[in-house]
Amino acid sequence: MVGAGISGLAAAAALGDRGVPVTVFEGSPRIGGKLSLAEVGGITVDVGAEAMLNRRPEATALARRCGLADRLVHPATTAASLWSRGEMRPLPRTVMGVPADARALVASRVVSRRGLARAAVEVALPSTRLHSTDDLSVADLVGRRFGAEVVDRLVEPLLGGVYAGHARELSARATVPQVVALLDKERSMLRAATSVAGSRVDDVPVFAGLVGGVGRLPEAVARSAGIEVRTDTSVRRLARRATGWELEVGSAHAPEVVSADIVVLATPARPTSRLLRDVAPAAAAELAGIEYASMAVVSLVFRTGDLPQTTGSGFLVPPVDRRDVKAATYSFAKWDWVREAGRAGDDGDDLLMLRCSIGRHREEHVLQAADEDLVRLALADLGDAIGLEARPVDALVTRWGGALPQYAVGHPERVRRIRFSVEQLPGLAVCGAAYDGLGIPACIASADRAATQVLDGLASRGEWTRD
Repeated sequence: MVGAGISGLAAAAALGDRGVPVTVFEGSPRIGGKLSLAEVGGITVDVGAEAMLNRRPEATALARRCGLADRLVHPATTAASLWSRGEMRPLPRTVMGVPADARALVASRVVSRRGLARAAVEVALPSTRLHSTDDLSVADLVGRRFGAEVVDRLVEPLLGGVYAGHARELSARATVPQVVALLDKERSMLRAATSVAGSRVDDVPVFAGLVGGVGRLPEAVARSAGIEVRTDTSVRRLARRATGWELEVGSAHAPEVVSADIVVLATPARPTSRLLRDVAPAAAAELAGIEYASMAVVSLVFRTGDLPQTTGSGFLVPPVDRRDVKAATYSFAKWDWVREAGRAGDDGDDLLMLRCSIGRHREEHVLQAADEDLVRLALADLGDAIGLEARPVDALVTRWGGALPQYAVGHPERVRRIRFSVEQLPGLAVCGAAYDGLGIPACIASADRAATQVLDGLASRGEWTRD
């Protein structure tokens, strides 16, 4: 196993469950990838991913399997706002930016009168149909139906919060499959979205977290599955041998050769491409074409009395407003455990923690600023957005360079070609955020698929017995 992010650890655990001894090689000093904890102002919080989609079972099921069932929690509030045109506005109900309540859209004042007039035409448009292999950018798909302003003011901030990308470049099939699915329900996408949103089970929370942070999950998976992880150990080369696979690990000055029956590459696209260059050149070429976005999380801690009144769980920012902050999360309001962790008791001030996200695809120049400058940018935008004037008790900048794969138009077909190439080589598989989704559940599903693929491939050759 190469890579000890949540995908690699989940794949290792899945293989271990089937009796396969696994060693995981991780080039960095720690495990977990984009699931990471740090202390800010004496509060240990997530500085990477901080929530798991609860309406998919993979992440919460894995948490339960590794002994974290009693730490699973749901947000105290998920009501977000849009900071648009200099005002804080309620985020109307949508299906990933597609309006699902025409009245709420009007009342939110997110879209101008002209934009509302264009969006109102949607119900009269002929149906849009995509063939099974057709793909469009999200902006092309939604813009055709509702106009450019709905894309700019609703779709873009939601996509930016997840992918740090741009709706005019991201694949609709890969990033918003639930929106594509609306096309098969009714001629009007608005009516289909309204129907879908209205049929959701309100008592099933959308998101879940862990008391102490989802950054606890990687260690729990490794511990419960008894996974051997070798950190600070890069894999430099992968070669096919008659009896299996050969990996060259460690430094160039003192390399170590490791033999393996199966190899799962749970690394980002570019290092995976380098490792596959000699053994699966077609897959390597496809992987080399996947671009990545960088971003930074600015974590800020304030005394309770210094923070202005806020509502909901935070706010999103449309990129057309040209602000540095693309989203802010009031962690103290979203997660009860974060608020409790900031309580100082009778002897001191209670502390409140929030976080801001900065950085979008191809806008990495913003991230070239020093940490203290990124903190200043975040504070300046918070000042304009919510009237914040106080200095934080503590601040921490966590940079995620090249962390978010960009699913360009045609991404599903690219992934199909990658997997076809890799599957020709028994005992080899790939998994991770570069393929089927960036969220924790999607990464775990990718890991389970990879584990099944390598074992089924060996079983078909009589080299493994299925359970």
